[in-house]
Amino acid sequence: MRMKEAIVKRFQQLCQERAITYNELANLSGVTPSTVYSMMDENRKDVSAITVKKLCDGLEISIRDFYNAPIFEDLEQEIQ
Repeated sequence: MRMKEAIVKRFQQLCQERAITYNELANLSGVTPSTVYSMMDENRKDVSAITVKKLCDGLEISIRDFYNAPIFEDLEQEIQ
């Protein structure tokens, strides 16, 4: 799994655990819903570190807690 895919899956997991929609996540985080939906799009290759931080702030978790998940343990090489 690549980094962007892992980030998306982690946010999906956190939203599911908290029973919130992507629109609610956007509102909690001070970003537009289009930002969240764009990030979740499989065709989009990149995700902004600032967006990840804002979403973590909205979920009231630290960056450390966000990335401290098993999904980030065995990521693929990003250099092709």
